[in-house]
Amino acid sequence: MSRTKSVDEHVEGLDKAEHDVQPALPESLHGLSDRELSKLGVKATLKLDLIVMPAMTILYILNYLDRQNIAAANLAGIAEDLGLSVTQYNTTVIILFVGYILKQVPSNMVVSKIRYPALYICSAVVFWGVISACTAAVHSFGTLLLDGRHGLTGWRWLFLIEGILTIGFAVIFAAYLPNSPNMVKSLNVQEQAWLRWNYEADQKQQDDSSEVSAKQGFVMAVSDPKTWLMCGTLYATYTAAAVNNFFPTVVSGLGFGTNKSYGLTAPPFLLCVLCMLANGFHSDKKQERFLHIALPLTVTVLANIIAVATLNVGARYLAMMLMPASFYSSAIVQLSWISGSLSQPSVKRAVSIALINCICNTPNIWTAYTYYDEPRYVAAFAVNLGAAVIAIGMPTTTFLYLRRQNAKLDRGGSLGKSGPTAIQQASGFRYIL
Repeated sequence: MSRTKSVDEHVEGLDKAEHDVQPALPESLHGLSDRELSKLGVKATLKLDLIVMPAMTILYILNYLDRQNIAAANLAGIAEDLGLSVTQYNTTVIILFVGYILKQVPSNMVVSKIRYPALYICSAVVFWGVISACTAAVHSFGTLLLDGRHGLTGWRWLFLIEGILTIGFAVIFAAYLPNSPNMVKSLNVQEQAWLRWNYEADQKQQDDSSEVSAKQGFVMAVSDPKTWLMCGTLYATYTAAAVNNFFPTVVSGLGFGTNKSYGLTAPPFLLCVLCMLANGFHSDKKQERFLHIALPLTVTVLANIIAVATLNVGARYLAMMLMPASFYSSAIVQLSWISGSLSQPSVKRAVSIALINCICNTPNIWTAYTYYDEPRYVAAFAVNLGAAVIAIGMPTTTFLYLRRQNAKLDRGGSLGKSGPTAIQQASGFRYIL
């Protein structure tokens, strides 16, 4: 009977092509067969996912809900209760994003250097939950007063309840979220070693926050052409996606009442979740990014053409169904492309992601002023249409650029400071296209 091939023999027998170099296997994993290593990987990944993913998913949902509460509150009468004009309401929508935008880069520079990033993140969540809950006490444009009254209108309860939920979940997650894979108590030594090895096999280098300073990471991020190419793609996508800030209002413009508008707002986002998961999983399985970004955006273009061309209820609602599903399916893959293409050093990656998110959230500021001609919103949907077209062109440029970069790496050339690190190049790093 043929013996099981050991992992040591497997690693020695790997294809030595420059693009397929594997990192050294940790000592604690020596002697494991391929099958045992695979089972260990599945078990370690599942354990980590069960700890991290539910918490991150809930925090992301709460973050999104707290940011979008102002849109839901508009249907519940916040503008009438506070005597807000259209311009004042639009200003309340955009003012949230000013702090949201300005804090991202310095925050990611901090979190990439500190010892307890999970605690830092949960502390930030508590802070934003407090602010959200306090919004329930607003009594006029530009004021925030706590008067202790219990006769709260619906939109006040909206802010209060979701703010308290946010604070509660943040406290719970702060108690158990790990600050690194090495600090996951449920993982044994072999599982921790596998996670480190697998990450290095993917990135061709382990993260090292001491590799460069925060300032150096910032300079590397802003001087890398890939940062701006990918920023341009996500910026155009988020411009088209800014309709979310007015989603309930646009739906109500189809002639539905308040409660029915709330109900009709849900299905587009349920479809969105399914499409995001399907597109993200398929992109990862195929190790392909460009088509998984560009093709959903063609649906965004179609949806905006329908929205700008007609007031027919069925056609308009179909367009609203397609919008979040298409542009968010694209955006989720874009974020993966960003982190994978700007992966090292880790400080540069943190700054790049924050910088791109910072810039790409600015459409939430100026697009608010395009939603003024209810119920058609011609200006808004025309802007969204143009942005979606640009969002298809930008990843095409990025694809061609990265393909040339890979070709240069294949020839043994150097890409300079904007390319992979020396460790990554030695390990055969290539950009995923």
